[in-house]
Amino acid sequence: MDELAQVLFQLFVLLAATKIGDEIFKRLGQPTLVGEILAGVIVGPAVLGWYGISAETELFAQIGAVLLLFQVGVHTRVGDLVRVGATALSVAILGVALPFIGGFAVATALDLPLEGRVFLAAALTATSVGITSRALDHLGALRTVSGRVVLGAAIIDDVLAMLIVAVAVGMPSGGGVNAGEILLTLALAAAFIVVVLVAGTGILSRRPSLLTEPRFAETPLLPGMIVMLGLAALSAAIGLAAIIGAFLAGMVVGESAERDALEKETAPIAAFFTPFFFGFVGAQVDLTVFGSPQTIALLLGVTALAVVAKFAGSAAGALRKGRARAVLIGWAMVPRGEVEIIVAGLALAAGAFGPDLYLVVVGMVVITSLLVPPLMPPLVRRAEPTAVAHT
Repeated sequence: MDELAQVLFQLFVLLAATKIGDEIFKRLGQPTLVGEILAGVIVGPAVLGWYGISAETELFAQIGAVLLLFQVGVHTRVGDLVRVGATALSVAILGVALPFIGGFAVATALDLPLEGRVFLAAALTATSVGITSRALDHLGALRTVSGRVVLGAAIIDDVLAMLIVAVAVGMPSGGGVNAGEILLTLALAAAFIVVVLVAGTGILSRRPSLLTEPRFAETPLLPGMIVMLGLAALSAAIGLAAIIGAFLAGMVVGESAERDALEKETAPIAAFFTPFFFGFVGAQVDLTVFGSPQTIALLLGVTALAVVAKFAGSAAGALRKGRARAVLIGWAMVPRGEVEIIVAGLALAAGAFGPDLYLVVVGMVVITSLLVPPLMPPLVRRAEPTAVAHT
């Protein structure tokens, strides 16, 4: 089999396997990303060996990650960040701060280099808004007070997580980083985010139909893709992660008058590429590390930390809405997802994580994704009794 045929076969195997995993978990009422990751484990080197990691197959996964964060950005409106209110802001800040501190402490105890500590801390911060919103919507609670707070807080902690990731990626490897270099990296990341958002959203707020002006494009898809690739490339060129630029590009073009059309046109492209990313994540899992009791203990410990720290911080930030709502909001903020997996992959590629720690983060994402939805119904009934579950 020649090289092209081999690559095409591997892409076929992975896409077919992730679709099967997606369908199985969808029918079970569980997060589909878990099914796609497990499909990657099965067809990857760890089990069947039908899919191999190479420069060509990894490229599809990286494009999937960029498109995934672009979609997240499109759903993140700058105006929503301003309007979410004090409760959502406090939920987001405390819900990021406690997991970050806990993750940094664990990484310090593991004697990771400084960039590894920041990566692990970042890998515990962001809530999976997709899993949370799906669970709340199914229970009819998405538009309740609790639902609005959760969605607003999840948007803010995505932005905070992106800033932390930008700092982690911008740090030189080797552990020889001083406070001045950290502040410089933080300032660069913050400046890049602020300049792109202020300039981009300012232009589109004055000319909301810019993406589809007749002399440029008939639909917003091509202009949106140009902005995404341009900012992703610029972000990578200045030492940040490409996903940072893609996320910001989504936020910028999300201010366009053609936002809904852009979402619809982007969806089929993302539906094709993002399974390659989640399958690639599974294919990178080395199951032999499960033979180490230390790795299993670390997985359980990090998962417990991720659950407790996120719940405690988010619930504390929501106490002004009453105890029942605080408990619901805190629990709804627990699931981790796409952002954490991307962070783990970046850390693995940078040499800041070994295979064991990579597996720990992926395992934490899977466990929190599966753990939260089944316990949501009684919490919704207590906190939002007027919510009506979808049948």
